[in-house]
Amino acid sequence: MQEFPRMHRLPPYVFAVVGELKMQLRRQNIDIVDMGMGNPDIPTPQHIVDKMTEAAAKGINHRYSVSRGIPNLRKAMCDWYQRNYEVYLDPDKECVVTMGAKEGLSHLALAMLSPGDVVFAPDPTYPIHTYAAIIAGADVRRIPIGKGRDFFEDLLAATRQTWPQPKVLMISYPHNPTTELAAPEFFQKVVDFAKEHKIFVIHDMAYADLGFDGYKPPSFMQANGAKEVGVEFYSMSKSYSMAGWRVGFCVGNRELVYALTRIKSYLDYGIFQPIQIAATVALNGPIDCVRNIVQIYQNRRDALIEGLDRAGWQVPPPKATMFVWAQIPEAFRHMGSVEFSKLLLTEARVAVSPGLGFGHFGDDHVRFALIENEHRTNQACRGIKKLLNAGGDVCA
Repeated sequence: MQEFPRMHRLPPYVFAVVGELKMQLRRQNIDIVDMGMGNPDIPTPQHIVDKMTEAAAKGINHRYSVSRGIPNLRKAMCDWYQRNYEVYLDPDKECVVTMGAKEGLSHLALAMLSPGDVVFAPDPTYPIHTYAAIIAGADVRRIPIGKGRDFFEDLLAATRQTWPQPKVLMISYPHNPTTELAAPEFFQKVVDFAKEHKIFVIHDMAYADLGFDGYKPPSFMQANGAKEVGVEFYSMSKSYSMAGWRVGFCVGNRELVYALTRIKSYLDYGIFQPIQIAATVALNGPIDCVRNIVQIYQNRRDALIEGLDRAGWQVPPPKATMFVWAQIPEAFRHMGSVEFSKLLLTEARVAVSPGLGFGHFGDDHVRFALIENEHRTNQACRGIKKLLNAGGDVCA
């Protein structure tokens, strides 16, 4: 067997353990309510599909596109920022289209980082925030986040203890998986910290529009000086339910946008042009469809939280994202998140994501994705209630 050194830095995928067990059960015709992967089930709004279909019928759109994105789409994204956040961006120098936030973030890390560079990433967090840096050859220092932690105290302590000094700080709010929120004052402190310590900031804002109960998540770009130190990634996957379309954006710091634009010019010819045209129509069009999608997720959140409460599992309702981050009930906490997730599968017939997959500090939690309708969500909660009522008998 050939040796591929980079592969040795990638551990076994924790989620695959639960995924394989789920498939084994389904092959036995066992019905599983799948709330594991955050894969939106809501169809893309019809007017966006219609525009893509119309554009795909035109042969001129079948040619190679441009890796940085067509001008009208970049302008639409910048106009979207101005309408939503009163942030001005230059579509030619401060915006590049990406194939979803994950691809853009990974290639930006590849453009920015070299072996020996240090990246700060939260723990727990969405895996690519850590592994984009590792794949690029950099070293990662994990900053614990969650209840009872002071992010800036931990960040300052890590900075003082790290050599060489960190090059990049990865953040993401509203946060996946913890659903934590960031206030504008938080982002201003991040900018000030980055300036003082000469660190670049990469902010992943994949859940920009998924705020509940009237909450509107702020943008990192709204902080004074944000464009001097960092970039923000926005994705249409969740807000417009366009996950499989793979449309995202990187906006902000010109140096970082240029680096990503340049490396992408060597790697791809851009997204299929009819998709870009449809995405332009989506961003320039009415936002009723986004509001409807957000309401569906809020209704599912309510159904899950109420169902878990009836089962005896008290979980705070999140104010944003399409997830619920639930601390494992005390009677089962000693199992850890992987074994508890397996137990939920085999006994409650519910698939969730083990918190360990998002980092060491997530091992006492599991993550529910709000990707099942309310009927199926209630079915999941009934299965969970039976499991929790069995309690120690199941653990034995």
